[in-house]
Amino acid sequence: MQPDAGAWPRAIIHLDLDAFYASVEQLRRPELRGRPVIVGGVHDANGRVITTRGVVSAASYEARRFGVHSAMPLATAMRLCPQAAVVPVDFTAYREKSAQIFAIARAVTPLVEPLSLDEAYLDVTGSRLRFGEPQDIAARLRDEILATTELHASFGVATSKVVAKVASDLRKPRGFVVVPPGEEAAFLAPLPVRRLPGLGPAAERALEGLGITTLGQLAALPREVVQRRLGEHAGTSLWDRAQGVDGGEVSVPGRPKSVSREETFFHDVADRAVLAEQMRHLAADVGRRLRQGEWRGRTVTLKLRYSDFTTLSRQVSLPSPTDADVLIAGTGMRLLDACWTGDPVRLLGVGVSSLEDASQLDLFDASLQRDERLDHVLDQLRSRFGDRAVHRGAATAGLRDADFRGDDLRRLGGSDEGHADR
Repeated sequence: MQPDAGAWPRAIIHLDLDAFYASVEQLRRPELRGRPVIVGGVHDANGRVITTRGVVSAASYEARRFGVHSAMPLATAMRLCPQAAVVPVDFTAYREKSAQIFAIARAVTPLVEPLSLDEAYLDVTGSRLRFGEPQDIAARLRDEILATTELHASFGVATSKVVAKVASDLRKPRGFVVVPPGEEAAFLAPLPVRRLPGLGPAAERALEGLGITTLGQLAALPREVVQRRLGEHAGTSLWDRAQGVDGGEVSVPGRPKSVSREETFFHDVADRAVLAEQMRHLAADVGRRLRQGEWRGRTVTLKLRYSDFTTLSRQVSLPSPTDADVLIAGTGMRLLDACWTGDPVRLLGVGVSSLEDASQLDLFDASLQRDERLDHVLDQLRSRFGDRAVHRGAATAGLRDADFRGDDLRRLGGSDEGHADR
């Protein structure tokens, strides 16, 4: 079944190379193709195994038919499949191939989370306009990886990481499984509980004690029953994921979750003009760091602390990601106007989260393009003369008085909820 073209709230691909180490060895040594291959062990200069101590690092699918699998003691694997070619691990070769494959993936989306040399999550939600629907993107990757490296991979496509991983594992090798939005629970239901990532043997035995053998049966249990059996945290996590509910984001190595700046005043401030001036400086610093990292973000967050240490946080999601000083400062002040009581303020902060790679985004608004160019000029001037040497005036920073209340935030799709701590 093909999912509705507009139905994907989020699109995650799990890419898993098939028997990667063994496949690379078969590619490098044509005489090994079609033969059972075991990667592992200690070898002499002539390539002969000098000890069977250690474990199997990888096994070709030809070897797996004899019951050989990774992490198995090498001595056991050689007894099960004595005709297998046993070759040493060559991480240099595997890293080289892995780098080629991940470069192909990053040409489609910057949101790539490597799990190992042969496995990664890709968030292609923002790539659909350019490359098509998620299943088309996965097919493109499959074909390009094969054409470039001669290696096969399995793909799972879903709205969450957990379902995408289960899908890619389901029909290996050369698997290609798409789980349309809304069908996650039905897809998982008939599968054995061991298919769920993170559900180990101890949890499986505990669930068997309740007569639970499939993910559908697990999802049908009351959450409290699972929590009592497996513990509150593990029980909640497994119960949610058994229903296909997984909000985990694709995490790009080295990318922060947010960029923020806050400052505590030497004297408490109750003057809006002073707060607006400080907001401009904070937003300029946040914007500069976003531009340095080549990121833009969709969510702007205000942090406000009163003189009695009561702390409030407000946030709003923008229609499109930004790194613009004017938009960050203006949104921060609108959030301030929506919640500030007028009491003296001890600390003011602003941050931007839900970051995306700026090189993958297009700016169509001419005024935003103009603001972006000005921001870059200001960055250069500040780096030369100091952070406070030059800044926008209040009019250009979008900080004029406005009637902007909580209802306006809700119309923008933001949150008017906060927390207070003492």
